[in-house]
Amino acid sequence: MEKMADQTSLVQLFRDDHRYVSNMIDAGNGQTSIVPLNARAYYYWNETMPSEINSTPGTDYGNGTTAYSYYNCAAFEGNTSYLNVSCETILNYSLPLYGYCIPVLLLITLAANSLIIIILKKRTMASPTNFILMAMAVCDMFTLLFPAPGLMYMYTFGNHYKPLAPVAACYVWNALNEILPAMCHTASVWLTLALAVQRYIYVCHAPAARTWCTIARVKKCIAYICVAALLHQGSRFFDKSYSLVTIDWNGQPTNVCHVETANWIHEYASEDFYYTFYFSFRILFVHLIPCASLVALNVLLFRAMKQAQQKRERLFKDNKKRESKRVRDSNCTTLMLIVVVTVFLVVEIPLGVITALHIISSLLFEFLDYYIANLFILFANFFLIVSYPINFAIYCGMSRQFRETFKELFCKSGTSQMKVQKECGSSKYSLVNGPRTFTNETVI
Repeated sequence: MEKMADQTSLVQLFRDDHRYVSNMIDAGNGQTSIVPLNARAYYYWNETMPSEINSTPGTDYGNGTTAYSYYNCAAFEGNTSYLNVSCETILNYSLPLYGYCIPVLLLITLAANSLIIIILKKRTMASPTNFILMAMAVCDMFTLLFPAPGLMYMYTFGNHYKPLAPVAACYVWNALNEILPAMCHTASVWLTLALAVQRYIYVCHAPAARTWCTIARVKKCIAYICVAALLHQGSRFFDKSYSLVTIDWNGQPTNVCHVETANWIHEYASEDFYYTFYFSFRILFVHLIPCASLVALNVLLFRAMKQAQQKRERLFKDNKKRESKRVRDSNCTTLMLIVVVTVFLVVEIPLGVITALHIISSLLFEFLDYYIANLFILFANFFLIVSYPINFAIYCGMSRQFRETFKELFCKSGTSQMKVQKECGSSKYSLVNGPRTFTNETVI
């Protein structure tokens, strides 16, 4: 999976980088196997085969040697390479993570993010900040929902070693397992940045919030982000060409998908230019700039929160309890959003670093150990998936209004409590529709 997060595994990145020159290796019996000359790909022989690859069918050449290619599944009778999921991951780790943990995490993520959406859609919860939080929940949910059926089919049900066919299945696998999750994750990254920028305006430039942080503007911003994420991934729907070929697989004639770069890339550009431009753009505008901006905004928000706390203490000493409460509610909201952004950065920065290292290693000089890198990104993607339901716990733990709305929707006792609070004019809420501040901000 780069799949879950960046939604392109390193192995997928390598396969996309067609600057590799394939070397035809004579196996000694008239058959040949394609092996990339470049050191970025691994070619395993039987005596050095890691245990995680042993379950993957290889090509027995009758001389005691079985050939496997970590870069692309080996060719049969000529130079026919084909799509086989076993060649894209390290099975000792991907089988338990994707095969056994993903179904459980899918259920947890669907439940948690669905609850977030249901709660934040309530009219009493409508606010600029909550619209962004709701859009983030939708994007995170679909980032996992799109690839989940394919991952369960391949890993949970044990079909990962089989060649993928027909052609339509290969296109669907590519779209659901790589392109659409990458699009949703890209939108989630930019929405997180929009959330931090919005909070910075609320806290540090309060007068501008009336103009820039309205619900109408936020809805437009969300729409622009979704369209930009779609355009960013648009060419990926058409940059591969799949054709059906027949090979001898496990002693049986089998139809498999042969993968090539689309003709339009050769006609209008070059593989070098296309993939370098795509991944460089992704490094800059999906990883580096958003993450650096979020770190800076988090520091500024934390500093502003400390200053606001000192102001609150002065107001409390002057017996201005109402103003002191407003500052406290605003600080609670700021702290909650800092935590949300921090969790995002903890899982996102490692993915950005490893992708940047891949670009540098590809363009300048070879230094990256891609077996370790692929193992690293496998776990980084998995922890990204684990992070998706965490926002629900953050909202429940740090937002009184979110908790009370949850009780109102799902607990009878919560409903009666909310009615009592409303009748008494209580406003204990610390999420978005709590007491209004002097900036007309609904305190998220």
